[in-house]
Amino acid sequence: MDNNIIYAFLLTLFAGLSTGIGGLIAFFTNRTNKTVLSFSLGFSAGVMIYISFVEILPESVEIITQDFNNSGEWYAVLAFIGGILLSLIIDKLVPKKINPHEIRFVESMNEDVKKQRLHRVGIVTAIAITLHNFPEGIATFITAYSDLELGIPVAIAVAIHNIPEGIAVAVPIYYATGNRKKAFKWSFLSGLAEPLGAVVAFLIIMPFLTNLIFGIVLASVAGIMVFISFDELLPAAKDYGKNHHIATYGVILGILVMAISLLLL
Repeated sequence: MDNNIIYAFLLTLFAGLSTGIGGLIAFFTNRTNKTVLSFSLGFSAGVMIYISFVEILPESVEIITQDFNNSGEWYAVLAFIGGILLSLIIDKLVPKKINPHEIRFVESMNEDVKKQRLHRVGIVTAIAITLHNFPEGIATFITAYSDLELGIPVAIAVAIHNIPEGIAVAVPIYYATGNRKKAFKWSFLSGLAEPLGAVVAFLIIMPFLTNLIFGIVLASVAGIMVFISFDELLPAAKDYGKNHHIATYGVILGILVMAISLLLL
């Protein structure tokens, strides 16, 4: 098996299972460090936005134009919009009440709410993540396979944004059951949606890869990552932070880090 495929899968697995970090945070801290989460989510968004527009989308155009000349740009743009629409549709299919990207704090474990309802919310949230994060697994895998040096920062960015999802799953389950192991198990397993996306990408997309298909997939990945950044990461960063400047600083640093690192590679 191609080493790139193995590395791409391992990076996607790392990104997905980082939801378990969110589960651990929920158990071993009394309060959510909102400043760190806000900055980290902003940083993640900066990385994704920069990579999407500066590296992945231009690479898609270059690959497609090898076969279709000037019309390759149109195919790339349409695929980019298609990636955004796919993410939008999946986002709409997940009810807001169980959306894994809805903000939840560690402090909410002390709220006086019905435990049975909390337990149900936690379980359904974990299930919802499978649908909601599936495209992220495909995006991480394809990016890492096409360019491992790009795949590493993308995987780190996705991993950072998965941490709050782990909190979203673990907090209600732990408060409802008092069982740390059960809550951690669900937050950990919910991250398997992303390596599952990698498996699907490998089994279904990879066997049919041509220049056109590969370019379209890359452009779609860019669209998915841009949607994730603007619809999930940036709003969450703003909600976690005490002011919007913290998230903005994270975005700027994420862009600068990626720009400098790509220039040095």
